[in-house]
Amino acid sequence: MPSFKVKVKWGRELFTDIDVNTDEEPILFKAQLFALTGVEPERQKVMCKGGILKDDQWNLQLKDGAVVLLMGSRENVPEVPTTPIKFIEDMNEAETATAMRLPAGLTNLGNTCYMNATIQCLKAVPELRTALNNFTSDGSDTLSAAFSISSGMKSVFAQMDKGATVTPIVLLQALHRASPQFAQTGENGTFRQQDANECWSEILKMLQQNLLPIRQEPSTNNAQKTKHGSFIEQFFGGTFEVKMSSEEVPDESATITTENFLQLSCFISMEVKYMQSGLKSKMMEPLVKKSETLGRDARYIRTYLVSRLPAYLTVQFVRFQYKGKEGINAKVLKDIKFPIDFDAFELCTPELQNKLCPMRSKFKELEDKSMELEVSKPHSVKDDEAEKKYEQFWFDDDLGSNNSGYYTLQAVLTHKGRSSSSGHYVAWVRSSNDIWFKFDDDDVTSVSTEEILRLSGGGDWHCAYVLLYGPKRLEKL
Repeated sequence: MPSFKVKVKWGRELFTDIDVNTDEEPILFKAQLFALTGVEPERQKVMCKGGILKDDQWNLQLKDGAVVLLMGSRENVPEVPTTPIKFIEDMNEAETATAMRLPAGLTNLGNTCYMNATIQCLKAVPELRTALNNFTSDGSDTLSAAFSISSGMKSVFAQMDKGATVTPIVLLQALHRASPQFAQTGENGTFRQQDANECWSEILKMLQQNLLPIRQEPSTNNAQKTKHGSFIEQFFGGTFEVKMSSEEVPDESATITTENFLQLSCFISMEVKYMQSGLKSKMMEPLVKKSETLGRDARYIRTYLVSRLPAYLTVQFVRFQYKGKEGINAKVLKDIKFPIDFDAFELCTPELQNKLCPMRSKFKELEDKSMELEVSKPHSVKDDEAEKKYEQFWFDDDLGSNNSGYYTLQAVLTHKGRSSSSGHYVAWVRSSNDIWFKFDDDDVTSVSTEEILRLSGGGDWHCAYVLLYGPKRLEKL
């Protein structure tokens, strides 16, 4: 077949006197067009008088001067990088963390995994990060243990935000001063393993003395604001309504008192298989005490119901029991299932349940609308790039509370071993949706929700010891 000189029209551009050799494969002509326009052959549609050129056959009627129409867009040619390319093996620790987008780990300073895991879990609370970032001192208590812990946490969080592994030596020293039990050493001079929940409680107790509550903006309904003594009380603290009554003494009115808490305890027994039942097992308990009405001992029932839910709910699994003969806190390895999404409604007083209902109704409305959308547009793609907006999770008169009773798991602190004074602690923290990070001291890896659910116990693998739940957020429609 002969050769021709044709014109190629591509968009607004016209290329003249283009040689076409029909003795060669059509794909070579497409390669020629790629050199002219930058449109890759697989993205080209070459037409002439209504026909479309095939890759393996000249099926167009060409002649000298014919106009060939090219359709297709070219991809942007990659620009030369402004900075030299650096490979992973050539990067330092900080550069590697940035490239891999992994958060910072913490150096183990000798059996200090209990503290490292606690820090990583608490860092999952954005409001706590903000409170520590804003923490300053008036200069009056800079020598106190509470100030040392607070400033140490602030410093560690700030260093962790830079992405490289952090060595929390200053915070460890502050913890030793605040609670000397954590400074105990073994025969070889290294620090002894400690109970991570005791470390968690001690750090919150110290922060409670220094972090001021967040001031609440005035609301339109002029409701009386709940006053809190500290940030920790505001966002981590709940309240029990404790009722004491006796069927033996029906004429004696029940006494009602209140107790504050910073965590709930999930008690483990032969009957308990799920976290919810472990939480409820000790919220109603019988006891014997002297009745002033009868003048003798009588049987009473003491019930605990939650009258204030905090934004962040901590649940401790009571896995360690002290054995006097061995002198150790032996571990209960039983498998106790815990939920990713937790509903605390059943644990609350009737008064609080009524207050929770309006927001719970909104969650139900959103769920129903989501199902309708799924039915009507089953293959619709949600725009993840758009910034989502959420309803507030607290009551108008109580910033730092939970106004629905719904929670989502944010962090899990686990223990691997047979006693609280041995073994190893690890933190597992939610990043987004199904992506979690496992913080094994300075070793940070990503894991899925499926692996989190395997932390329920039942063997020598990591067992959930402390869970941190945050408020379930309701997206605005």
